[in-house]
Amino acid sequence: MNGGADLGGMMGFGPVIEEPDEPNFHAQWEERVLGITVALGACGQWNIDQSRFARESLPPAIYLSSSYYEIWYRGIVKLLKQNHMISDKELATAQASLPRVDECNALLPENVEATLMAGSPANRKSDQPAAFDVGQQVRTINIHPETHTRLPRYARDKTGIISKVHGVHVLPDTSAVGQGEQATWLYKVSFDAQTLWGDTRVNEQVNNKATNKDKVHLDLWQPYLKADTTL
Repeated sequence: MNGGADLGGMMGFGPVIEEPDEPNFHAQWEERVLGITVALGACGQWNIDQSRFARESLPPAIYLSSSYYEIWYRGIVKLLKQNHMISDKELATAQASLPRVDECNALLPENVEATLMAGSPANRKSDQPAAFDVGQQVRTINIHPETHTRLPRYARDKTGIISKVHGVHVLPDTSAVGQGEQATWLYKVSFDAQTLWGDTRVNEQVNNKATNKDKVHLDLWQPYLKADTTL
């Protein structure tokens, strides 16, 4: 979707300033939000794509004015409400009132490390051949869905080159909205910076070490792509 999270190419936000020796967390509550997110993810009531969609679909004014872990917290609250696992009254009073979700799998402390190391692999098997090969020129489709997609706004209807075939992976667009995995081929597509940002934007960045020789690499699913024979 074209929400607050899709920032590529937008102006007025200033440079990304690196914080020297940045800690993993800037406050204790951020640690708790991460822990809650991991524990609830293991509960099995939603998948990673639904979790991402919950965050990116926050109202843009809220998304852009929230810190990183505030966005995670708001996304978790949204998912809990959607799945009838928490209510506004419970949030206000810190007292449970809704019935317990019995099918929720508890993540015990001794299993956290193994669970995180195992992850949730999204690669799948398929008997269908890949539609594109390394070195092939492709063009991305031009879509503006109201739901989740991994095709960023700045890379739509752009020409690139297949630089790697990753294999078959769960399609986030359908996974995020409960329409099944619909696993399909995933590719790394390389774009010239000028193709995405235009001659003026790229040339303006020469003093900041960005030139028209720069490349942008995106992992894109097969439904996002079509063959492009223009040279």
